[in-house]
Amino acid sequence: MTKILFSIILLLSLQIAFGQSSLQKIDMIPAKWNVPKDALFENFDNRETLVLKKGRATVKNLSFTNGTIEVDIYANPKRSFAGINFREHNNHLEEVYMRMHKSNQVDAVQYTPMFNNESNWQLYREHQAKVPFRDTGWNTLRVEVRNQSAEIFVNNTRVMTVGKLKTEQYQGGVGLWALFGNRFSNFKVSHRNIDQKPDLAKPANGDPNIITSWKITTSFPYEENKLNFSSFAKEEYTSVSTEESGLLPISKYVKKSSAGSFEQNKEDYIVATKTIESENNETRLFSFDYSDKIMVYLNGKLIFKGNNAFRAKGIQHTGHVDINTNKLYLELEKGINNIHCVVIDKANGWGLIGKLE
Repeated sequence: MTKILFSIILLLSLQIAFGQSSLQKIDMIPAKWNVPKDALFENFDNRETLVLKKGRATVKNLSFTNGTIEVDIYANPKRSFAGINFREHNNHLEEVYMRMHKSNQVDAVQYTPMFNNESNWQLYREHQAKVPFRDTGWNTLRVEVRNQSAEIFVNNTRVMTVGKLKTEQYQGGVGLWALFGNRFSNFKVSHRNIDQKPDLAKPANGDPNIITSWKITTSFPYEENKLNFSSFAKEEYTSVSTEESGLLPISKYVKKSSAGSFEQNKEDYIVATKTIESENNETRLFSFDYSDKIMVYLNGKLIFKGNNAFRAKGIQHTGHVDINTNKLYLELEKGINNIHCVVIDKANGWGLIGKLE
């Protein structure tokens, strides 16, 4: 009895010392959740469960900053997706999910930010992990969040560390997400008190050739063969910064005309421009990548068109971005030169990355 009492006191002391509350279970009942109309609350396997066919379920009246979020997800071999959302605010959020049909494949688990209700998984291949799932019963997905970093666990095994969460939001709602139908149970949340505010300063990039800022327009509906370069100069441009890798997640800054419906979205485009000043006539190498499609102009002349959309080059084509995928030798004139990139997107990640050498 004395040993049991000592263990309880020690556990409570550790929780207080680290500012960590115990995991609080959120009942799977309508009174606790905001859910889509077709969601189902039902008893299954002697548990309260929530079945999400498509969309997000959010815990009512709960704001999350730091701590742990955990949920059990029932095994599902069919093509489907199931995960956790956190720090949801103003249509931006962080998301961790399992591709239920991809057990032990390189992209079984994914972290991605959501910007303006748009997923960006194509832009973040480095935040995928090869993880085996149980093919029967329940799999437990857990996310431990500390300021601007997160550790991700599946069935109590750490599978990924995200060193810097991308939305840079500090708090917001929490909940679940599914596509093509999945069953959730045993949702739990704990809160951790951390005095230190998130460090939003960008670390110095090791490659001085990476483009770290662009000027971009707002978004416009895209109609093929109806773009006119002469109109680009008339548009209003806003200066924006890239992530430390050089990636420009366009949806972070620009809201599309349609979002959240994946390949059913309409295509939108923005124009991103960069000015290059050259002391002499010279040739420089422009390495870049994009999602989904691009047209590159140099001093008003179209020099490249490409399509990197999901499955654009076959059913296995993911459309991930890599700064060294495309290379153009730019014939620069003495004085001011301008690159204009028309970046077109439908879904899964609207991005641009480049460097000049």
